[in-house]
Amino acid sequence: MPQLPEDIIDRLTAMERRIQQLSTAVNTRPALNEISGGAVEITDGGSLSVRAPGSNNAVLRVGAWSGQEYGMALRRQTGEYALSLFNGNGLGTSTQVLRLYDPYGHEIVSDDISTGGLARPWLAMLPPQDLGSANWPQTTATGWSTIARSFNPIWQPQMRLYIYTRVSAGATGQVKVLVDGVAWGPTVTAPTLFDHTAPVTTDMATRFGGTVKVEVQAMVTSTSGTVYAQPAMMYGTQSP
Repeated sequence: MPQLPEDIIDRLTAMERRIQQLSTAVNTRPALNEISGGAVEITDGGSLSVRAPGSNNAVLRVGAWSGQEYGMALRRQTGEYALSLFNGNGLGTSTQVLRLYDPYGHEIVSDDISTGGLARPWLAMLPPQDLGSANWPQTTATGWSTIARSFNPIWQPQMRLYIYTRVSAGATGQVKVLVDGVAWGPTVTAPTLFDHTAPVTTDMATRFGGTVKVEVQAMVTSTSGTVYAQPAMMYGTQSP
């Protein structure tokens, strides 16, 4: 058998090594339905749509919309919009409104693109309150008495409550707040302003959407007299 030149043997060995490497790479590459160690970009008028079998409506659509506009939309599997971020005017420079919808197509949350903040929902605001303390919730009792009470759903973990307090001439008294029957915030001596922000629950996971009871209590600490309290502001806030 003729002897092969060393360079031929080296080349065959290198070729075999390369074939093994290619075989290993083919067998270990990610599946075609996975992305590993990279990102996907859709440009130049492209879009991505996800459709349920037999449906003409995309559950998810993002990318080129109409004309020069790019947008995004989420639909329920039954076809109704759940979220949208597009104007449909074909313009690529106009600010788009972010909208959330209920299953009946009602716009329940949207932002105000003109000034910032919320466009919907329209949130309730406290009307101007009577400044005449004679008409405020009041007590002449020398023990703690509930003079005002409200019940509210829990949507945020914290609450801010702002209360005016007054006391009749020559008298002294105190005001405090209870949340679900537990003292909440400081006890103030009238006419000190009560202004406190703190959690209304330590278990937001289970209390969300439930009802919280808020009570204003007052007492006269002198021999006689009247203590007054008037809530003037109350709202929920996010956690600190």
